[in-house]
Amino acid sequence: MYLDKMNYLEVERYLKSGDTAILVTGSTENHGKHMPLGTDTFIPQKIMELVENRCSDLAVVMPALPYGSTEDLKGFAGTLSTGPYFLTELLNHLFDQMFDYGFRHFIVVNGHGGNSKPIECTAHHLYDKGALLARVDWWLIAGQINPAWKGGHGGGEETAGVMAVDESLIKKDYIYEKENLKNDISPMLPTTGWNTVDFEGGQIVIPRPINKITDNGWFAYGMPDAPSRADADWGKEMLEGMADYIAKFIPVFSDVELPPNG
Repeated sequence: MYLDKMNYLEVERYLKSGDTAILVTGSTENHGKHMPLGTDTFIPQKIMELVENRCSDLAVVMPALPYGSTEDLKGFAGTLSTGPYFLTELLNHLFDQMFDYGFRHFIVVNGHGGNSKPIECTAHHLYDKGALLARVDWWLIAGQINPAWKGGHGGGEETAGVMAVDESLIKKDYIYEKENLKNDISPMLPTTGWNTVDFEGGQIVIPRPINKITDNGWFAYGMPDAPSRADADWGKEMLEGMADYIAKFIPVFSDVELPPNG
C-alpha cells in the first residue's frame, strides 16, 4: 500500500491490524559517466514495486526520499546532498509523525551508504520511544545473498540494477571507461579507492572531494566489478531476489516485540 495513494481513512483502517511503515532512502549523486544521478533511488524504488506485487497489504510504503547525505560527491555537477545532520532531523521528523499516527515498526530500504549513520541515529531515537527501525542496505544484502552480485559504487552491480529499471538510462558510450584514480595526495601515498591511500600495505583514509580522486566517479573497491560486466538479466534476477528477501522479512520483523517505552 502506497501512502500517497491512500486517503486518511485507509491509513486508519490499516492501523487497526498493522503498524509497519517502509521508506526508501536514496540519493541524487554521481555514479560515473555511464550512470544516472538517481541510481540510488531508482533501484530500491524498483525493488519495492516488486515487493508490493508480493505482499501489498503487510505495510504502508511512504514516498521515497530521493536526497541523501553525499558530501564527498558534491564536486560533480548535479549531485545534491542533505548532509548528515539535516538528514537525521528530517528522518526523525517524518517518523515521529508516523509514530504519532500509530506506526511502530519501521523499515528503511536504503540505496546509499552515506545515509547509513543518519538512519542509525533515527533508529536509536525511535527505540527510545518504544519503536523499532530496520535498515536494509539492498546492495550489501544482495552481495550476501549471492556473492556474484557483490559490487562497488557505480560498478557492475548497480549498473545491472539500473538496467533492470530502464536500460536506456545507461550511457553505454562510457561503460568501458576505467575508474581513472589519481594520486592526488602524494607519490608516496597512492590512491586506492574512495578516500583511501596505501601506506606500506595499510589503507589510510584521507577524506577529500571525490572529484579530486577521479574524473569518473565509479569505484570497484578492489572487486571485479567493472560496469561493462553488467546486463539487464543480471539486474532483473538480482532485484527479484531482493524483493523475495524483503517480502519474507516484512512479516517476521512486523511481529517482533517492541522495546519498552523509554
